[in-house]
Amino acid sequence: MASKPWGGRFDAGTDRRVEEFTESISFDRRLFRHDVLGSQAHARMLAHVGLLTQDECNAIVQGLSEIQTEIEAGRFPFVLEREDVHMHIEAALTEKLGDLGRKLHTGRSRNDQVSTDVKLWTRDALDRVDAGLLHLQRAFVASAARHEGIIIPGYTHLQRAQPVLATHYFLAFVEKLERDRSRLADARKRLNMLPLGAAALAGTSIPIDREFTARELGFDGVAANSLDVSSDRDFAIESVFSLTLIAEHLAGWAEEWILWSTQEFGFLALPDAICTGSSIMPQKKNPDVLELIRGRSARVVGSLTTLLVLIKGLPLAYNRDLQEDKLPLFDAFDTVEAVVELAAVVVEGANLRPDRINERLDEGYLDATTLMEHLILQGVPQRTAHEVIGRLVGLCERKGLKRLADLSDADLSEASPKLGPETKDLLGVEKAVAAFKSYGSTAPSEVAKQLDRWKMKLEM
Repeated sequence: MASKPWGGRFDAGTDRRVEEFTESISFDRRLFRHDVLGSQAHARMLAHVGLLTQDECNAIVQGLSEIQTEIEAGRFPFVLEREDVHMHIEAALTEKLGDLGRKLHTGRSRNDQVSTDVKLWTRDALDRVDAGLLHLQRAFVASAARHEGIIIPGYTHLQRAQPVLATHYFLAFVEKLERDRSRLADARKRLNMLPLGAAALAGTSIPIDREFTARELGFDGVAANSLDVSSDRDFAIESVFSLTLIAEHLAGWAEEWILWSTQEFGFLALPDAICTGSSIMPQKKNPDVLELIRGRSARVVGSLTTLLVLIKGLPLAYNRDLQEDKLPLFDAFDTVEAVVELAAVVVEGANLRPDRINERLDEGYLDATTLMEHLILQGVPQRTAHEVIGRLVGLCERKGLKRLADLSDADLSEASPKLGPETKDLLGVEKAVAAFKSYGSTAPSEVAKQLDRWKMKLEM
């Protein structure tokens, strides 16, 4: 038991089955860079307050750098008995430096050390996802510009509703992703408080300088309550919640594009590079990447659920349950990073098919709401105008007419004296789109402004 950092209290060795059950080195080894970074900052702080000499500090910092190099090169031995990445690195440092290596853990516990490492890792991961979302936003804006002038049917309840500009459609996803990026930034802000120095749960009697360490590691401040630090995994849960919304947004987008790429819709041509074929049907071109983007949202939702259940009912302060936070945290970030990267590839390579869209664009009475609003502007109450146009749509269906414009002047005037011969000049999807005026609508002038705004904001 002498080889265990906590072995002084015990007379008997640890059961091998317990070691296998409690180890985390199989998955937390990916924290090694952040453990080295945090430990080097801690060593510099110990030198700053006089608990290490400068030479001792330099030796520790150098030794940690060498260990990092060994891990990166694949030359570092990982063994079950050393439990986790933190004990591996500390033990390796002690092997290099002797008792000097044993000084590094002064004024800290594995509890605050782990929390610091995971925060550092999560902070970097948030920044990577944000960069990926920025690239995806630019892909959507570029596609919005590439498809300017194309009108597509907009849907509610997956039923044709009103005509919208394709540019307006693509920019809708840019808005969603901007909210996603805002949530990541908020999560990062709350995360960025230093846990190190809270020790096991109560702090330490050693005169450390936590503000110094915070500056060294780029934290905005120092966590104020040591009990809270030991039990806090809010930052992990909030981060994964933000990832879950990203995954859900992209799952909805993927579902729509899967539909649009079918023969039944035919709105969208997907690039061959992101599709696969069938082992038995030679004609097939399957949107597998989009299907997996849709499917992998389940993994991220599962990670969030795992973390929420993990902390349910945990008393203050640290409990070993919290070791289980890393697998769902890592998997959620890994999944979303991959999804965002592939989503950008799809958006960059896909193109609308205006020929197929235009074949049926006049179907579905997409200009009905515009005609209703024309009546409202003539002084007809909204509910009355809604009823009048509803009856006209029903008349079209009974007559087998696909467009309101195919109604006769008599049909229109009979429905309402406000619908004179000039009414025909208001009908059709192009005129319906041109009639929009409100801010944020699909009005061509408004969409052009929004496209310019996003190009400027995203520095395109």
